[in-house]
Amino acid sequence: MAIKYWEFEDAPLKDKMKSPNVKEIAKIFFDNETEAYRFGRLLLEVKKGGRLRLKDIPSEIPIATAKRYLDYAVQIGLIKHEANAYELTDRYSHPLRNIATYIKAWMDSSAEEDLEAEFANARMEKQRKRGGRMQSDAADDATANRL
Repeated sequence: MAIKYWEFEDAPLKDKMKSPNVKEIAKIFFDNETEAYRFGRLLLEVKKGGRLRLKDIPSEIPIATAKRYLDYAVQIGLIKHEANAYELTDRYSHPLRNIATYIKAWMDSSAEEDLEAEFANARMEKQRKRGGRMQSDAADDATANRL
């Protein structure tokens, strides 16, 4: 995701709210211009028709690609998939507000946290070296060069 937080602070957001467009939404989720265009085009088609079926996909977007993008939009909560059609939904705004509230509460709390207990299954040590020159070989080469 490419969320540029400063674009959604109060002052810039007020300017953007004057003329919202699908480009801004698509650019949040995709950095690539082509991917953002396809995602935005599909969201716009869902918005225009109220619902979109895979057989009604625009001809310039492959059906398999459209399905992948639409399923991603369902996964993130922008649209819903029911009765073989995709429709707009509002499952996105309230949870995002809750996330912001939770993060703010964490910032304000002064409780001690034990990350090793919280992430008990995480690997905590450095990874072993998997390639390149071995450490002992480099030391041998250094002594050979001095002679």
